[in-house]
Amino acid sequence: MSSNTRMPHISSPSRRGVLRTALAGTAAAGSVLGLGSAFPAAARPLTGSPVIDDRPAGPEEALRRLAAGNRRWAAHRQEHPHESPSTRLRLARAQHPFAIVLGCVDSRVPPELVFDQGLGDLLTVRSAGEVLDEAVLGSIAYGVLELDVPLVLVLGHQSCGAVGAAVHADETGRRLPAHIQYLADRIRPAIDHGREGEARVDATIDAHARRTRQQLAAEPDLAERISAGQLAVVAARYQLDDQRVRIL
Repeated sequence: MSSNTRMPHISSPSRRGVLRTALAGTAAAGSVLGLGSAFPAAARPLTGSPVIDDRPAGPEEALRRLAAGNRRWAAHRQEHPHESPSTRLRLARAQHPFAIVLGCVDSRVPPELVFDQGLGDLLTVRSAGEVLDEAVLGSIAYGVLELDVPLVLVLGHQSCGAVGAAVHADETGRRLPAHIQYLADRIRPAIDHGREGEARVDATIDAHARRTRQQLAAEPDLAERISAGQLAVVAARYQLDDQRVRIL
């Protein structure tokens, strides 16, 4: 998001109540994805919260489950879990996803496949280049505030076309067509001008994912849950060439 654009407060209690009413009837180049320093000290498993089936109890357990799924995917041993008829019937009554993945629209990076998860496991929000806008923020807020999801993972990826277009527009000064320029304007603050060519695009992919994570973590409603140990917001990167997700 551009440096002069203020991120709006996600919601207030009254807005959350309206959201609940409206939706109640709706039946990274680094270490391979793991815990490490990804979580702030306050991020600890939830205590006193109900266990719903085998839903992870808190942020760290949620990240472990994503890591295990990605290892299966990268090793071509995916299980395609939670697709049985009984699961489908149960999910018709309610959903209890354990993680929110904010990813790119790129057809090569579908979160449910990359993390080998099934129906009801992930709340996926996708926009080109993981760009934040009101719809994306509202979708993430719904997952965290209404569904008590303990983990938000911002997933950048190798060879991101949206980031590449933003870098090219910045270098040439040419405006992109219609709404694509909107995306470029919000990616531009993360452009790494210390690199050249493809290295600049590659570094900007990581920088933009980190910046998006920082913006989300600064949202008051999310920051409150992070401080309470109920939520972690993590940036990561998916490599197309080896299918591994790495924490940034």
